[in-house]
Amino acid sequence: MPRLRLALNQIDSRVGDLDGNAESILRWTRHCAAQGAHLAAFPEMALTGYPVEDLALRSSFVEASRAALKGLAARLAEEGLGELPVIVGYLDRCATAQPRYGQPAGAPQNAGAVLHKGEVVLAYAKHHLPNYGVFDEFRYFVPGDTMPVLRVHGVDVALAICEDLWQDGGRVPAARSARAGLLLSVNASPYERDKDDTRLELVRKRAQEAGCTTAYLAMTGGQDELVFDGDSIVVGRDGEVLARAPQFSEGCLVLDLELPAAAADAPEGVVDDGLRIDRVVLSPEPLPAAGPELTGGHAERLGDDEEVYSALVVGLRAYVAKNGFRSVLVGLSGGIDSALVAAIACDAVGAENVHGVSMPSKYSSGHSRDDAAELARRTGLHYRTVPIEPMFDAYMGALGLTGLAEENLQSRLRGTLLMAISNQEGHLVLAPGNKSELAVGYSTLYGDSVGAYGPIKDVYKTSVFRLARWRNRAARERGQTPPIPENSITKPPSAELRPGQVDTDSLPDYPVLDAILELYVDRDRGADEIVAAGYDPALVAKTLRMVDAAEYKRRQYPPGTKISPKGFGKDRRLPITNGWRETA
Repeated sequence: MPRLRLALNQIDSRVGDLDGNAESILRWTRHCAAQGAHLAAFPEMALTGYPVEDLALRSSFVEASRAALKGLAARLAEEGLGELPVIVGYLDRCATAQPRYGQPAGAPQNAGAVLHKGEVVLAYAKHHLPNYGVFDEFRYFVPGDTMPVLRVHGVDVALAICEDLWQDGGRVPAARSARAGLLLSVNASPYERDKDDTRLELVRKRAQEAGCTTAYLAMTGGQDELVFDGDSIVVGRDGEVLARAPQFSEGCLVLDLELPAAAADAPEGVVDDGLRIDRVVLSPEPLPAAGPELTGGHAERLGDDEEVYSALVVGLRAYVAKNGFRSVLVGLSGGIDSALVAAIACDAVGAENVHGVSMPSKYSSGHSRDDAAELARRTGLHYRTVPIEPMFDAYMGALGLTGLAEENLQSRLRGTLLMAISNQEGHLVLAPGNKSELAVGYSTLYGDSVGAYGPIKDVYKTSVFRLARWRNRAARERGQTPPIPENSITKPPSAELRPGQVDTDSLPDYPVLDAILELYVDRDRGADEIVAAGYDPALVAKTLRMVDAAEYKRRQYPPGTKISPKGFGKDRRLPITNGWRETA
């Protein structure tokens, strides 16, 4: 059988940075050529970044993408790389589409192209368009209607884009009907906890359905709230994993595949789901096998906690770097949330670029001040103390606040301080709120909710504790100092806005609260179903009321890394003004 050397480039793109993304593709293509690759591929919309959202509706951006693709093809040829076929994801427009009600004006398409000898020799668009969770692709794109097949060195390679594998039908059975030797899908599938296992089983299943070796090339890096975890996979037609790339890192997976030769009587015309075979022949004859065989390797899998922590680090690092910041600012209370955020920040951008501020009030305990200082000592981040008591006294003298208003004033003074330092010194402020607090509204608008990014916004409190323990354990195993003081992990959580205050004064114990929230927020279970799962009806009713009443707060919270199937924001969209209430 012919041997095809495939190069899968797991890279990080920045939305809208056409020139920078093109340079990255050029750089990695040089590497592929040096490795003797016969076919090089890059992720879904690698040229434009993903997701482009409403940029897809701007004709100027669509045309810039099309021009950048042609410019990239020319540059590849100019640099002597034109003989290597390169598959690139980009934003295109369907020239033949007639305007129709319910379709985006201008007919944009989530497209892929094959570049060869300075030309775009084959273009195709995503057939299945996702319209769930964070995806709005029916809003932006029109679907493709072809079954693209590229014949390279005597092998027919069927091409697909992301959702074409995630949904049944379409290009997977069409690849079998076209008698392809390889199905290659380029993807920008966002990370979710445990998704790596789901993805592996999906690719195995699709390889068996397509009846051919299947390669799943994934994007890595971060874009706003989304993280892309890499983990590209190549699976044989029988479901055997042939190679697997690392998680959360850029790289090029190169391997040799023994594939069946293209049939002389390969099918033409229309196949499954009305897809028309669009075959381009670049090199009809197989190449003789030369040199040692490259196997690609199997990257070691991350444990569950390390995987989630890595996603949080990558998400924050990408947000900071891609938005032009160099440093971050964290309010350090001595508690577990700000401690975990600070540890993530140090791992993401380096402790030398992390600034921590302790802002004690008259209610702040001595151990909280000590724990904040100890965290700074352990991590090496920049640290300062700015007491808020004089400012608090001035406000109280002018306003005479009591109760909750008095408590929230302290939080808002801290938020004002952080934003003032940010304005003065140019740091990006990180909000330390976790998903449990956001869910029930246990945060103060313009106080602890201020900031440009919330690294643990999608992390329940019970997971915050687990990740903190994992990070400390990982440090000890490496012979390093654990970054998070043990006291920050073991002491009862408290906002310390009044004497002796602890979170459980207002909230159920976090294991119970998080279990109810996971059912209601992540799984959309109703009150009756949650009670039937064994939870106290009065507690369920109280928790659900708090969640529903806090929607207006969540709308004003900064973006943050998504790690769950249903994060607050794009995933979960409920009206603020809402007369419906869940009752058991």
